[in-house]
Amino acid sequence: MQRFLTLYACVLSTALAVFVLVRARTPKVVHFDDVSAQRIDIVEPNGTLRMVISDHARLPGIIVRGHERPFARPQAGMLFYNDEGSENGGLIFGGYRNAKGEVIDSGGSLSFDKYGASQIVQFAGVDDKDDRFAGMRVNDKHRRVWVGRDETGAAALALMDQQGRKRILLQVTADGTPSMTFLGPNGEIVDRVLPRRP
Repeated sequence: MQRFLTLYACVLSTALAVFVLVRARTPKVVHFDDVSAQRIDIVEPNGTLRMVISDHARLPGIIVRGHERPFARPQAGMLFYNDEGSENGGLIFGGYRNAKGEVIDSGGSLSFDKYGASQIVQFAGVDDKDDRFAGMRVNDKHRRVWVGRDETGAAALALMDQQGRKRILLQVTADGTPSMTFLGPNGEIVDRVLPRRP
């Protein structure tokens, strides 16, 4: 009987050890049907922050190399971080009516940043009491390209120089009038091309 108990204990201990080892090596995957959260942080195994998905109240300020400084953001969204834990883009969105019934901060933006600097490309759409535009911006140190619709309803392609000064403007106004305008460094019109009248 004692021999049986000893053998039983050995088998049970071995089975338990194998179970623990296999369990330790098996990736931990948890499945949910629904998740409700105010903020989710995605981190590397070493703890480096790579992405935040958050409501408005808990969306972080500007984070550079893991250190956060306050920055008021009126939106909710998803922020992206590079390998060093510095912000390098995001998807933000928002909008509400204030006490006067005015639409505030309504719209969204998807942007990607240059390493250690500001945005290099941004897709944005805003339609509220202060701004009304939709389009794409391409930046270097300053804005270099804008493609989109402005507050007047004109569809436009604007090309800027390295100082961010608009130099060529292709546009079709809200009433359907097309034009191409060449501008000098101080914003003066150098030449304008309009369609020939039929």
